[in-house]
Amino acid sequence: MEALRKQASKFKEQVAKQQQLVIKQFSGTGYEHSDAVVIDDVELQRHQQLEKLYRSTRAGKDFQKDIVRAAEAFTALGTKDIEIGTKLSEDCCRYGSENVNDNILAKAASVYGDARIHVEKEQEDLNKLLSSQILEPLRAMITGAPLEDARHLAQRYSRMRQEAETQAAEVARRQVRVRELPTPDNSAKLQAAEHKMQEIKANMAVLGKEAVTALAAVEAQQQRLTFQRLVAMVEGEKTFHQRVAAIFAEIEAEFMGCFLNVMTDGLRKATERVCSSCNSIQWRFRKYKIFPG
Repeated sequence: MEALRKQASKFKEQVAKQQQLVIKQFSGTGYEHSDAVVIDDVELQRHQQLEKLYRSTRAGKDFQKDIVRAAEAFTALGTKDIEIGTKLSEDCCRYGSENVNDNILAKAASVYGDARIHVEKEQEDLNKLLSSQILEPLRAMITGAPLEDARHLAQRYSRMRQEAETQAAEVARRQVRVRELPTPDNSAKLQAAEHKMQEIKANMAVLGKEAVTALAAVEAQQQRLTFQRLVAMVEGEKTFHQRVAAIFAEIEAEFMGCFLNVMTDGLRKATERVCSSCNSIQWRFRKYKIFPG
């Protein structure tokens, strides 16, 4: 009776382990943290290394997606700015051409309208840079085969590790069975289970090395490419803002020139009017001999 209770307890433990394995297989979304049996220190180190690489490449991929979404938003806003700026440029140029006189506002409108065209050209160049230097390279890597292949290798290794856990439990069960009933049949089954375990260990060693190598290469490429794209985006935005600032500085200088011209012209006309009035008064004084002639 006691032996039956022990066997029933062992069976319940095995069923619980199998249930946990099934849950892991169907609930996992990638290279999940595993409580599987540790075969040796080398395997444990490789497993931890793969876990770290898998998390790192997943975080890198998510960050690349964040940059892509931001660059897409910048491009969309830039396109809208071009549309609005082009319309404003046309309106300013039309106002300036329809009010051709010495009016300072008409001159300023023409200056701004002409210069605004160059601002929109700079925005177009920035949009092209965001598309070719940021969006395209990052999208290519996010959906690229090297990343997916490396992650699939890691996922295969994770499944094989779970298989090793199951097989280790099978070997332990067979060992207990042989100790309880050392028949040739039980011994043969134990040897078969141990042989299968050795095959799994050998396959894990090969697959683990491949997965680590592949993921490490992808991680290095991911870090390098993302950094380069960030540098390109910073340089592109810096160049854009510098050129636009130079355009507006030129607009401001022309505005001041227009203002000074108008002020100078107004002062000249006022001076002429004053001089004319003085001459008229002096003539009258001379006519009536108020001043000696």
